[in-house]
Amino acid sequence: MLKKVETTKAPAAIGPYSQGIVANGMLFASGQIPIIPETGAIAQGDITVQARQVMLNVGEILKAAGTDFDHVVKTTCFLADMADFAAFNGIYEQYFTGKPARSCVAVKELPKSVLCEVEVIAQVQ
Repeated sequence: MLKKVETTKAPAAIGPYSQGIVANGMLFASGQIPIIPETGAIAQGDITVQARQVMLNVGEILKAAGTDFDHVVKTTCFLADMADFAAFNGIYEQYFTGKPARSCVAVKELPKSVLCEVEVIAQVQ
């Protein structure tokens, strides 16, 4: 059985998708960008500011699914500019202390012209 994950503490899905789906004890979360859930505005600032907001959003989805950063098994990270890789890693490593498997790529453009997006797969406790 599939269980839809929804929380008002992370940006609402703005299209035909869910914030996350739990299937067979695993959370598959949609990519999070640096939207401030309370206002719908993009966190203004450099990659560190935007990455921190992304991690807050990811954390809220994890919590809504009944899990946390320690149970993330895989992340996929998208950067608008690979020159931001080191600064992004500085924020990323504060949250993903268990060092899950990861892919990190630069893409031509991200929604709303943000600097980063992160999606996760996590074990649900």
